Amino acid sequence: MAAETCAPRPLFGGAISTTFPVRFQDVSDIRQVPDHQEVFVDPARDESLIFELLDLKSEVDDAGSALWFLRDIANEQDAGDIMVVEHSGTLELSGLRFGEGPVVAGTAVGQLKCTLLRINKFTVDIEILENSQLEFTLAKHWLKDAYVAQIFAVSKGRQGREAQNIVRLYLANIRLKNAGTDVVITAYEPLLINPLSESARAVASGPAVPAQQAGCLPISEIFKLAVMNFNVHDWNLFNGGQ
Repeated sequence: MAAETCAPRPLFGGAISTTFPVRFQDVSDIRQVPDHQEVFVDPARDESLIFELLDLKSEVDDAGSALWFLRDIANEQDAGDIMVVEHSGTLELSGLRFGEGPVVAGTAVGQLKCTLLRINKFTVDIEILENSQLEFTLAKHWLKDAYVAQIFAVSKGRQGREAQNIVRLYLANIRLKNAGTDVVITAYEPLLINPLSESARAVASGPAVPAQQAGCLPISEIFKLAVMNFNVHDWNLFNGGQ
């Protein structure tokens, strides 16, 4: 495994924390980010991590919450009818407790093709694309977590299909029910950079350099690290939820 420096990172004013490589920069230092989001990028590799706090979708069943968020993204892209679910499983989040035991969560893997990525109606300035398989298990108790991996065909900003990149998306949903909150964690891994894409200005076009070759942790490991080390320090962040 590649060696690189990882450190605890405060989120939402320190009310939440997790761990991931220090090479990921806080986007809020560059541009405005919605209050319910924390966005981190590594511009040298065009990789991104996004943490979102959303109102709990109480009508969504725990066992299907990951797929719900996956389908929500697919529907935003008018691609809901072509999504293929490939895997589901579970994993324990030992660092996060709510009640007596550690959190356990359900997971899922799917495939989707689309032309623009939107997360909860906020357009994200990242590419994404077409078809992925990844196994990642989580666990379930008072909270529930769900994981999805997939690849999208997406253009950056206002660019068209001719500038599409290929990117793998990882998605986890941690359900903080007593706080009335769905936490959604997403990670983006570019696989192929289109020479016409804006990304090609910062990252060489063509196949992405493998993480180990670049001396970096793979984004799949970074995603798992960020999810498994996710912890809440101040529940008042959620309007006094306990």
